[in-house]
Amino acid sequence: MRTVYVNGDYLPEDQAKVSIFDRGFLFADGVYEVTSVLDGKLIDFAGHAKRLQRSMDELDMTAAIDMDELLEIHRELVRVNDITDGLIYLQVTRGAADRDFLYPAEDTPPTVVLFTQAKPGLADSPMAETGMKVVTIPDRRWGRRDIKTVQLLYPSMGKMEAKAQGADDAWMVEEGAVTEGTSNNAYIVKDGVIVTRHLGEEILHGITRKAVLAFAREAQMKVDERAFTVEEALAADEAFVTSASSFVMPVVSIDGQQIGTGTPGKTVARLREIYLEEMRKAAV
Repeated sequence: MRTVYVNGDYLPEDQAKVSIFDRGFLFADGVYEVTSVLDGKLIDFAGHAKRLQRSMDELDMTAAIDMDELLEIHRELVRVNDITDGLIYLQVTRGAADRDFLYPAEDTPPTVVLFTQAKPGLADSPMAETGMKVVTIPDRRWGRRDIKTVQLLYPSMGKMEAKAQGADDAWMVEEGAVTEGTSNNAYIVKDGVIVTRHLGEEILHGITRKAVLAFAREAQMKVDERAFTVEEALAADEAFVTSASSFVMPVVSIDGQQIGTGTPGKTVARLREIYLEEMRKAAV
């Protein structure tokens, strides 16, 4: 049985409780982060902590916890749950108050929850060798996708639609252009140039995205941050996604059409290799 963290206490998971009046439960009024663990160390914790603070600031949420303390909580959960490879999920909500569309008083204590998920061999996913298949769906989410909120019903629906079509995931499309995957950022490679959606309110500002693009530029790879169409994606030489849990993952087909050779390409393989090597060095 896992040990989890709830509002200052480390508890067996079957003893963890959150109020039915919690605004995360009633209004999806909460934000979250997922930090990967490799070899017992946290991958890009600082990036996730910074984005968590940004999400809270955008929603005018009270600061939940000191970031140094948050790091120690993460480390303690890794230790007590004996996590070698896996994930740590962190959720912060505006707290518990009687149901009202208006925010509760500013001194309402936020709800802070963390738990671990063991994922043995996280960096050695077979899909990195075979590639993943995606389908496209309309992007029907709210307009502030840059805030990492717990409003994940539509992405969940998208993953179910992909599964029903025999694919692994879905890329969401708005006005003909790809925004992002259901839980990842989306990329194509054409004539040696990596193309991915520019930052804005339309997509999540991925922590893995930021690191991967920095590593790509350091390796003298060309990067073009702009919107790209489904038609461009279908004509690409390679395609891939990035996320905290999948790192850099090749995409080999979109809507049933083969991308490039239909196998993971050299650019994606090199980016995955660089990312894992560099992030392991910087892990805390």
